Amino acid sequence: MRYLEHADPVITLTAGPVNAYAEVLRGLGRTVLYDYDPAFQLFYEGVVDKAQKAMRLSNKPVILHGEPVLGLEAAAASLITPDDVVLNLASGVYGKGFGYWAKRYSPRLLEIEVPYNEAIDPQAVEAMLKAHPEITVVSVCHHDTPSGTINPIDAIGALVSAHGGYLIVDAVSSFGGMKTHPEDCKADIYVTGPNKCLGAPPGLTMMGVSERAWAKMKANPLAPRASMLSIVDWENAWSRDKPFPFTPSVSEINGLDVALDLYLNEGPEAVWARHALTAKAMRAGVAAMGLSIWAVSDKIASPTTTAVRTPDGVDEKALRQAARARYGVVFSSGRGETLGKLTRIGHMGPTAQPIYAIAALTALGGAMNAAGQKLAIGKGIDAALAVIDADA
Repeated sequence: MRYLEHADPVITLTAGPVNAYAEVLRGLGRTVLYDYDPAFQLFYEGVVDKAQKAMRLSNKPVILHGEPVLGLEAAAASLITPDDVVLNLASGVYGKGFGYWAKRYSPRLLEIEVPYNEAIDPQAVEAMLKAHPEITVVSVCHHDTPSGTINPIDAIGALVSAHGGYLIVDAVSSFGGMKTHPEDCKADIYVTGPNKCLGAPPGLTMMGVSERAWAKMKANPLAPRASMLSIVDWENAWSRDKPFPFTPSVSEINGLDVALDLYLNEGPEAVWARHALTAKAMRAGVAAMGLSIWAVSDKIASPTTTAVRTPDGVDEKALRQAARARYGVVFSSGRGETLGKLTRIGHMGPTAQPIYAIAALTALGGAMNAAGQKLAIGKGIDAALAVIDADA
């Protein structure tokens, strides 16, 4: 067998960056217009309008010109003040990580942390809010990608809203792949991007900001201004009549325009359905092969990423290397505390199609067999096909 070289074509089934739609890649090749050209200013306003429609917002979203980690750090820097008491909800590596940013801007940090294969219980949030009425800001990661788990942000958001607090939501790898929108969960800052389920390259942040969050940020003298971390500088940049704080990423806006068209034209419900079907087929195959997912329950497993627990005695890094070398399929590792304990298979954007579950099962099963597991790959594929056929 000739093993694949690094430059050879591969099927990227990672948790991000993900494959971009071919149409998006063509969109990136459009003319790079001058940002003060009236044609670009009108075009930019139109892209923001499409993002508003996709995110189902009653006000204009913000686009920051950097991948969504920029938006998450900017949210902490802009909304959180030294007087705030922050409750961070940590069910995984990314949720835990936001707490480090929060503590940079307010020393008063409380946390609910659960094992990284579980989800946050809204009852625990309710109890914490009652025990600590001084809490003013709550932060939560919707889909904690290194664990492949989903938190119930709508229920959490209702509790935070009733408490009078501000809610920051990391929806980077969930928006566009399942039913979630800023106002559904009463988020004050909702951070996502086009580089996951919308099938575009990493390079932009899309952010929903509530009116009360705008007021709080503008009243915060420590909120970044004239900075890459500034949100307030971009409040009105959507308008063709307002200047940009600095040069926007023109090519990335070209790609986002196409990605939003694809999402809206296919229909959000149809997009969510194929993400869910791909994940369901993948998990049926994983179970039939005798493997298990990382999440403690299917109920909290994300439809955009399947995290497969690494069997005892298997070198997870070597497993992924074998999947790439033998089959040309690239998976993701865990991160932080989940590194080496699981393998992540992404179902996002163009690879949220059932055929990719079959490819993933073939590569994962074959690599496991090469590691001495001797799995019944055929049973896994048959189980996945049965799920797909049942949906047809």
